[in-house]
Amino acid sequence: MQRMESRSLGVAQGTAILFSDFDSGGPMWTGTGPRVVTHAVTFKDRFRSKPAVTVGIGMWDMASGANIRADISADNVTAEGFDIVFKTWGDTRIARIRADWMAIGETRSDDDWELY
Repeated sequence: MQRMESRSLGVAQGTAILFSDFDSGGPMWTGTGPRVVTHAVTFKDRFRSKPAVTVGIGMWDMASGANIRADISADNVTAEGFDIVFKTWGDTRIARIRADWMAIGETRSDDDWELY
């Protein structure tokens, strides 16, 4: 469990189109085997410390002729941002993915003083 000692909590959220490979013939649509896409997210406002981040698939467009395989996660989380990592494998064909995310953590308060 992540315990937060701040009286000021912040929630940041957003959405990102990770790729749209159908139109361009990109590897998620035409390739096979292990494939990975990484998308960097920078928070508009910096958190005081590393926040808790969740990522989910908000929209998917996948071919129906093969098994649907998908893994999505948040990686390299810092107070400034994180990476969304999307993976697939085998013969799965993915036209496009939209990821939705939320970060919750300590933020700076008007009562915080920096003397030095």
